[in-house]
Amino acid sequence: MSVSIKSAHEIELMRESCRRLSIVHKELEEAIRPGISTLDIDRLGEKLIRSLGGIPNFLHYNGYPASICVSVNDEVVHGIPSKHRILQEGDIVSLDAGLIYKGFHSDAARTHAVGKVSPEAQKLMDVTKQSFFEGIKYAKAGHHLNEIGAAIGDYAESFGYGVVEELCGHGIGRNLHEDPEIPNFRQKRRGIKLVPGMTLAVEPMINMGRKDVYWKDDDWTVATEDGQYSAHYENTILITDGEPEILTLYRE
Repeated sequence: MSVSIKSAHEIELMRESCRRLSIVHKELEEAIRPGISTLDIDRLGEKLIRSLGGIPNFLHYNGYPASICVSVNDEVVHGIPSKHRILQEGDIVSLDAGLIYKGFHSDAARTHAVGKVSPEAQKLMDVTKQSFFEGIKYAKAGHHLNEIGAAIGDYAESFGYGVVEELCGHGIGRNLHEDPEIPNFRQKRRGIKLVPGMTLAVEPMINMGRKDVYWKDDDWTVATEDGQYSAHYENTILITDGEPEILTLYRE
């Protein structure tokens, strides 16, 4: 495993890439409403990314055909946008997006309510988001990588939710996916020791029901086997000498 430690200059470029992505997510959140198609979301996202001087890093990545992964309800990740998929009141929609700025990648995901959703759906989204923050309590120099995933998984499972095991977070920098992989559940090994300068994409994917998932016929979209809702929350973070810096959080 070769984990990239970023220089001060590289960190500044990562910060700027992530700052621009946070604006994209903020604008997309404001566009979510019943009646919009998932293709509309993708087109808006690509337009925003390019208007901010970025390049959509998901577009054509390993053949993925869009700039924004738009996953609805029981879809966990990698949903392919379509003009035929119209968001309805009560849906939840996960938007996973990233961009390249001056050679450096950013990556973040959010799950949004479409109009008014059920209390159960809202709780799933809230717990998934909080599981990220539970995890990064351990994203500090001197701690071990798998402490992050253990905290994420333990928190989500305490609500009876299923934690997806087939997909994980990852390192990020000059490449979208770098070492190390970051599982969202407890491991037997502690994993590598965290050091300042690591940039990581931490991304809990939590199911309302069982943890089991399958790949749809398009070979991209991952969905829950039991058909229950799934939520996704992700940020790119920087390991520092103190508290982790969440690079993709929107700031006014």
